This record gives sequence, structure tokens and C-alpha cells, in this order.
Amino acid sequence: MQLPKYILGDNTDFPNAIFVIHTEFPRFIINLENDEIEWFEEFDQHDQKELGTEAENSIKEASAFYDREVSRYEDD
Repeated sequence: MQLPKYILGDNTDFPNAIFVIHTEFPRFIINLENDEIEWFEEFDQHDQKELGTEAENSIKEASAFYDREVSRYEDD
């Protein structure tokens, strides 16, 4: 099965939270309510510098994805 790179998620246990799930490496969930991130990967010292930049870009893309999705709902 092919998954989209980003998926929106919500949960009634967290009524104000909006989650974006990043399904490619480095995999994570970001809560856009408070920018808290849960990583699904474990990083060693060697990878941290390189992944830091890649992760930062992925987080920016996740926020842009959310904005794009919301604007599409508003257009309907």
C-alpha cells in the first residue's frame, strides 16, 4: 500500500489538537496546537546533525500541508 507523505489526524480525547502524521523517514507526529513532536525513529549521534536539518524541513512542510488542506475545505 502506498501512503501519502502527510496525513491529518484528530482525536476527541484532545479536542483542541490537530495532528499531522509524517509517514516517511524521519517519521513523526506533530501536534499543531503546541508544536509538540513525537518521533517514531531513534537517532544516533552520527545522524543527529544531518537529520536535524531534514526534520526541520519536514516540520515546515507539515505545517504547509495543514494550511493547504484547511484552505481546500474552506473553498468547498
